[in-house]
Amino acid sequence: MQVLSRASLPLGGFAGLTEHRFVMDKRVFGHRKAPMTFDGIGNFVYLADAQFNPKGETHMHPHREIDVISIMMDGRISHEGSLEHGQSLHAGEAQVQRAGGEGFSHNEVNPDNQKNRMLQLWVLPDEAGQRAGYKHYTIKENGVTRIYGGDKLQTEYFDSATTIDIVRLNTGESISFEEEFLAYISKGGAEFSDPSNVFTAMEGDLLRAYQTKITASDDTEIVVIRQ
Repeated sequence: MQVLSRASLPLGGFAGLTEHRFVMDKRVFGHRKAPMTFDGIGNFVYLADAQFNPKGETHMHPHREIDVISIMMDGRISHEGSLEHGQSLHAGEAQVQRAGGEGFSHNEVNPDNQKNRMLQLWVLPDEAGQRAGYKHYTIKENGVTRIYGGDKLQTEYFDSATTIDIVRLNTGESISFEEEFLAYISKGGAEFSDPSNVFTAMEGDLLRAYQTKITASDDTEIVVIRQ
């Protein structure tokens, strides 16, 4: 079991936001990979926990051949760009933008006078040259909400062998995973127990583990990435 805590990471940022970067996979970042950050799993290559300043924005910028996942934790953003311009994203919602070979440009804007909080994840596509696209999800109050990954026979999620689920557990509830996974505690806290270790995780902890039972110590939200 490996653990990376937000408190151990430097605070960075760009444009109108600050962020802690947890995953900067060397396949994408190469020599720019920050010390201490994890590599990903499967085609998952980037994770940041960000706060937008009041009225802050990313400014319009392009992506190509990357899938960009945004999970709204607190507050809201106004989405601008070449995909679903004008869409709003509120706490408890997620958006997924597939750049594909076409690419897309976007700007995420905090329309409010207080800070908000958003997680951003990147996944490399399984195959190049796909069409650009946009999907929006509302996260279930309890249980597992899939927001990314699946085979080509379904259309609810963008196809990928890498999956991203948002797991919401009430106090005392548990979930188990046999295969290797990355789990980010986005809210609350939980006990992670594998055959050799027990670790009490809290908000802002990223764990790499396998054969692990996760038991919520209070109402908890966890982003789980698997291959």
